[in-house]
Amino acid sequence: MAETIIWISGATSGIGLALARTAPFPDTRIISFSRTPHPDYETVHLDLTEPDTYAAVGESFRRELAGFTGKRAIFIHNAMYNAVGYVGEVDPAELAKALQANAVAPQLLGDMFLRAVGPRYESGLVQMSSAAARLPYAGMAAYSAVKAGIEIWVKAVLLELADRGRDTWVTAVRPGFVDTPGTRTTATRSPRDYPAATMVAQALEQGGPGVFTAEQSARLIWEALETRKHEPLLYFGTAVTTSS
Repeated sequence: MAETIIWISGATSGIGLALARTAPFPDTRIISFSRTPHPDYETVHLDLTEPDTYAAVGESFRRELAGFTGKRAIFIHNAMYNAVGYVGEVDPAELAKALQANAVAPQLLGDMFLRAVGPRYESGLVQMSSAAARLPYAGMAAYSAVKAGIEIWVKAVLLELADRGRDTWVTAVRPGFVDTPGTRTTATRSPRDYPAATMVAQALEQGGPGVFTAEQSARLIWEALETRKHEPLLYFGTAVTTSS
């Protein structure tokens, strides 16, 4: 049995993949939650837009932790599904999928993990957030709202865990501006639907110290989790802002 077990949603690309590859603990077992099988890690099928797939996540937590004798168990919820567009204009089916994936799934999956972990080892939950939790972006009203909501969820859960005498750590992470496939896709959106798209594209083209690679972001996150994991929010870098 591995000393450390880490579940990562969305570990097939971007920050999730980088977090899996840079995990700093020796003897670590990585389990990916994703829609497609991972070429390097065990995979449990999860589609955030399909609630019927959530049960397999909970079963993985229960099965692996039932007799766990290792040192630590960590769940990093990194996956997301975005629907870019103005309220009243964005495709309603896409909006419904995004709300299910980004507002409902993080809470349900986080709850599943917290139900499964025990007291004999270190346990921790990371909920990936965004600068959009602090800065409202036109075209991303739903995304901004749910990320702000998940940060409040983390703070409330910490109060509840403390009230029950549990020492599981829970934190939200704003990773800063990271060059990922998702960021590059967002940069191609029409400025009419997402006015910040032009600035995102410019920042990606120019690069520089304000733009992290996925690996840089992952290493910063792991370093912070070594010493600051009991803080409710970890944030890095700067956000792309519009002139308005």
